[in-house]
Amino acid sequence: MGKIFCILGKSSCGKDTVFKELINDLSLGLLGVVTYTTRPRRENENDGVEYHFFDEEKLSEFKAAGQIIELRNYNTIKGIWTYCTIDDGFIDLKSGNYLMIVTLEAFKSLGEYFGRNAIVPICLMVEDGLRLTRALEREKNQLRPDYEELCRRFIADNVDFSTAHLKNCGITQFFNNENLKSCIVQISDMIKKEL
Repeated sequence: MGKIFCILGKSSCGKDTVFKELINDLSLGLLGVVTYTTRPRRENENDGVEYHFFDEEKLSEFKAAGQIIELRNYNTIKGIWTYCTIDDGFIDLKSGNYLMIVTLEAFKSLGEYFGRNAIVPICLMVEDGLRLTRALEREKNQLRPDYEELCRRFIADNVDFSTAHLKNCGITQFFNNENLKSCIVQISDMIKKEL
């Protein structure tokens, strides 16, 4: 039976970078799961790569078809944004192992849907000052920087990723991502042991 390795952590802790490094390591043989969102696409994002970008009409179709594995709504400065994982036929634990970026809510929902033993957390940690610096640098490079949303996410993450929430999800192992190479080696070793 396959596994779904779930990368999670606060904003700007390097989830996308770690995802790319692990998915490009062919020795791990992981398939990337692309989730869905109604939020606007950032300048450096491509549809079907970071996310499947879709609208409320398509979301209603997925709901009507019973294809939603997990769904989260966020009340942002720009309105309500939906993020979700859709049962679009891509995930088949009988034939593969997968890698995806998730929130704690999504992690719990995936465990309920696929069984907790099939879901393996990869929780990234970065010191808050460094994380804020990374977030600010990324936002500066956007065509239309959205500093209000950056601040909202930064503050919300401290609540979402509290020690109590992590413990409640059964997450006890963490990977420090202040040095990417070291972090990737540790995660790769853990994945190989799981497989």
